[in-house]
Amino acid sequence: MRNPEMAKLSGLVGEWTTTISDAWFLEPPDTEVPGTTIVEWLGESLLVVRSEFGGGRHAHSELGLVLGRSDANDRFVALYQDDRGVCREFAMTFDGGHWTMSRADPDFHQRFVGDVEQDRIVGRWEASEDGGTSWRKDFDLSYERVPGRRPVAQPA
Repeated sequence: MRNPEMAKLSGLVGEWTTTISDAWFLEPPDTEVPGTTIVEWLGESLLVVRSEFGGGRHAHSELGLVLGRSDANDRFVALYQDDRGVCREFAMTFDGGHWTMSRADPDFHQRFVGDVEQDRIVGRWEASEDGGTSWRKDFDLSYERVPGRRPVAQPA
C-alpha cells in the first residue's frame, strides 16, 4: 500500500527534459546545459530521481536522489549523490505547488526552491558560505514533462 504522504509526490513521477541555465560557473553567461530526468517509484514509499546532463560541448554528469519520508518525525528527506562521489542529505518540503530541499552542513548551506505545475517545474539551486545569512544563486533548473510520459495514476 502506497504511503499516503509519499503519494503527494506522485505528480513528479515520469520523464522530464531538464535545463540548467543562468549558472555563475558557466561561460558565457547565457549558456544552457540540457538534460533528462526520470522519476519512478521504488516500492510504495520511495521515489528515485535519476538525472543526466551534458552532451555536445558540455561535460557529461549524472546525479541521483532518493526521496523518502520519516513518518515518525513527520518530514520528507532527500538523499543526493552524483558522479563526483558526493553524498548529501537534504530536508525536504512538498505541498504540491512548492518543492524545497535544504541542508545546513559544516562545509556550506545549500537549498533548492521550485514551483511545481502539472507538466513543469521551475526552480533554482542556491548556496551560502556564511551559515545561511546570505545566499547566492548557483543556477536555475527547469523541468518540462516529456509529452506522453506522464504515468497513469495509481491508487493510493
